[in-house]
Amino acid sequence: MVLTRYSIQFAKNCSNFLLASIIFLFISLLLLFFPAPSLSKEDKIVEVVETASKSIVNIKTDELTKSTGEEKRPSFFRKYFSGEEEVEEISENIGSGVVLDPKGIIVTNEHLIARAINIRVKFINGKEYNAYVLGSDPEYDIALLKISDTVDFPYIKISKTKDIKVGEKVVVIGNPYGLSSSVTVGVVSFLGRNLRIENRVYANLIQTDASINPGNSGGLLLDAEGNPLGIVTAIYSEAKGIGFAIPIDDVMNMLSEFLESSSRRPILGLFMEKRKDEKSAFLYVNGVIPKSPAEKNGIRVGDRIVELNKKKIREGMKLQSIIRSVKGKNTIQLKMLRGSKPYLVSVDLEDIQHYTPVPVDESLCGIRISDIRGYPKLKYKLKDKEGVVVTKVYSGGLGEKAGLRIGDAIVKINNNKIADTANFNTFMIEGLQRNYILYQVKRSDSMFFLPVKLDTLL
Repeated sequence: MVLTRYSIQFAKNCSNFLLASIIFLFISLLLLFFPAPSLSKEDKIVEVVETASKSIVNIKTDELTKSTGEEKRPSFFRKYFSGEEEVEEISENIGSGVVLDPKGIIVTNEHLIARAINIRVKFINGKEYNAYVLGSDPEYDIALLKISDTVDFPYIKISKTKDIKVGEKVVVIGNPYGLSSSVTVGVVSFLGRNLRIENRVYANLIQTDASINPGNSGGLLLDAEGNPLGIVTAIYSEAKGIGFAIPIDDVMNMLSEFLESSSRRPILGLFMEKRKDEKSAFLYVNGVIPKSPAEKNGIRVGDRIVELNKKKIREGMKLQSIIRSVKGKNTIQLKMLRGSKPYLVSVDLEDIQHYTPVPVDESLCGIRISDIRGYPKLKYKLKDKEGVVVTKVYSGGLGEKAGLRIGDAIVKINNNKIADTANFNTFMIEGLQRNYILYQVKRSDSMFFLPVKLDTLL
């Protein structure tokens, strides 16, 4: 009797197992021939935004602006100091940035920090930090910042980029009008666009119809899979709904030079201005540094450079990139015009790679400085024991353009304390290599910052 009972139970178990096996097989066949639907592009964009937004920061900068009493003042400002004819004020600028390294290295637009005297970055989680400039490139409109903190930060990993196609869906994440982590979606409208916006010449840009507004500058352009495509850089105000981004390959090529400790900015030793006449574009030489490679090779003020390494000068040409890209050659060739007479100049590459303007204050900055002691300290009634004092400002020089005056005490360069003229020279040369110089100046009882623009130096 007991045996019969176990036999019946065993038979039921076998039947249940067979039924479960049949159901499992049936479901497997259904999944094989009718797989579960994959995520739509819209669903993927949600994931992309959620991941990428953690590495996109809002950037706020304080910058100096100049205006006369009759001009309308910026919305956010406070009067800093005034002269007889103009007022220098501090205004607020907003933009975006992309964290590229867990140590807090951020890429943004150069025009956002060009006159910055203070930089703050804010993450989507609300945490805010001070940042400073590691380097900048006005030609590419790209700058590299470093957060003044030692913790690890969320970052975007840049992998090998794919081919971008016109018409593919793209996402822009940025800080338009100060509205943090705003997202817009559109398509790639054009590739390789060249244009001039607000006296800047841009080349090889990605054009998109994704909504881009003031404050988006420095934000990130991604494809629908989350691959970084470019850094947002410009808005075309004459046509609504059109924005542009610098291809990520161009950005990374430029940034690699900043991150290489051995990288030096080649200096020919002249100040130039990009001009254009009815025939072509050219570089007008408006200053030559004494004893520089430029002077040694006979270049004079008023000369025009029409070709660089056999490439005709164009508005969007990246001069420093062309000079750095010379490999396997010993010289850089310039085709010049003096009046209507052409001539060639061959400059030794070794000379410009190791040249530093000396003395730095007069040759490069267009000022004369002295240690704060003895007669200069008494003459300018200085109480400071460290720093350097400006004893002369040359007309048209970088110092005058930056806003320096006789009697100013320069106490810091790029947040480095200045003890004397030797310190001044050291930190000026470091700033020259980084393509960024920020003075901290004491004038009477006021302390303020003055950025120095180096984009006219070749």
